[in-house]
Amino acid sequence: MAARHDIDELWNGAEELSVLTFNLNGETFAIEATVVQEILDLLPETQVPGSKSFVGSVINFRGKVIPLADIRLAFGMEATEPTIDSRIVVIELDLDGEPTLVGIRTDRVYEVTTLPRAASEPPPSVGMRWRADYIDCLVKRGGEFIILPNLRAIFASQDERSGSAAGNNQGL
Repeated sequence: MAARHDIDELWNGAEELSVLTFNLNGETFAIEATVVQEILDLLPETQVPGSKSFVGSVINFRGKVIPLADIRLAFGMEATEPTIDSRIVVIELDLDGEPTLVGIRTDRVYEVTTLPRAASEPPPSVGMRWRADYIDCLVKRGGEFIILPNLRAIFASQDERSGSAAGNNQGL
């Protein structure tokens, strides 16, 4: 299991975090705005034979072939058909010491906003329907919680499940 990273590392001493919010199966998620490269309309996908369903296809992003991930599958959600509001968020993550571009399918992208550290809390260790190590924190805004996923843990565990050796990104 991938190690949880410290919530203080996420906030990096700041009182606010700039994030991109998006929807997956009716839940609001957010990722740090600094890792977002671009928001794309849906693109043609090429299925990768033998790959895991979590990252079952690739797309062409500015002449580069990048994996397209459906993180809802990592959270045990049902895959859904794309709609007119569906988007791909291209992010850059440091995976195994390498900057790696990855596309993430979303049902809808909302906005770039700031979330206050004071409204954040770690995920509860019991009662969650998702693995706690897949969530950096929950931030209460209005009457809802915004989920900040731990993308490094999600991608690392998916890589481990694929049987890839450490440092081998073929599991993506």
